[in-house]
Amino acid sequence: MDTLSLIAVAVALAMDAFAVALAAGAILHPLTFRPCFRLAFHFGLFQAMMPVIGWLAGLTVQSFVAAWSHWIAFFLLLYIGGRMVREALSAEEGVERANDPSRGLTMVALSVATSIDALAVGLTLAMLDVVIWVPSLVIGLVACCFTVIGLFLGTRAGKRWGKRVEVAGGAILIAIGLKILLSALFFDKAVAGIL
Repeated sequence: MDTLSLIAVAVALAMDAFAVALAAGAILHPLTFRPCFRLAFHFGLFQAMMPVIGWLAGLTVQSFVAAWSHWIAFFLLLYIGGRMVREALSAEEGVERANDPSRGLTMVALSVATSIDALAVGLTLAMLDVVIWVPSLVIGLVACCFTVIGLFLGTRAGKRWGKRVEVAGGAILIAIGLKILLSALFFDKAVAGIL
C-alpha cells in the first residue's frame, strides 16, 4: 500500500472519531489534559487495534463482521447520542453533569463504535496480502490527532453556544450511526443486485 493511499484511508477512518470528539468536546468544560488524553489515546488505540484484529481474523469471521458491524455501531451511537441530547435538554444551565464521555463504558462504547470500520479495513488488507503493522500505526496516530483537534474545536463551540452544541453533538452521533447503518444496508443490497 502506497503512502498516499494509506493516509487517505487513515483520514477517512478518523472522520468518525473527529465528529465524536467534536460532540464530546462540547460537554467537556473545561477541557483539561486528562480527558483529552484519555479520549485521544483510546480512539487512537482502538483505531490501531481494529485493523490488526481484522487482519488476524482474515476470512474466518468476515461474514459475521459484515453482517453485524453496522448494527453494533448504529446502536452504540444511537444510545450515546440519544443520552447526550436528553441530558443537554434536561440539564440546568451552569450545572455540571456526571456523564463524562472520556470515562468508563461510554468511552469504550465510543471507541468501539468509531473503530468498527477499521476492522473491515483490516480484513480487506488481509485479503490484499498487505502487512498490517505500519498501516495500523498510521491509522491510530491519525485518529489520535483528529480526536485532539475535534475535542478542542468542540470545546470552543460548546463554550460559545452551550446546550445547542450539545444537542447538535448528540444528533451528530445519531446521524453517524444512521449513515453507517444505511450505507451498509444499501451497499449490501446493491452488491446483491449486481451478483
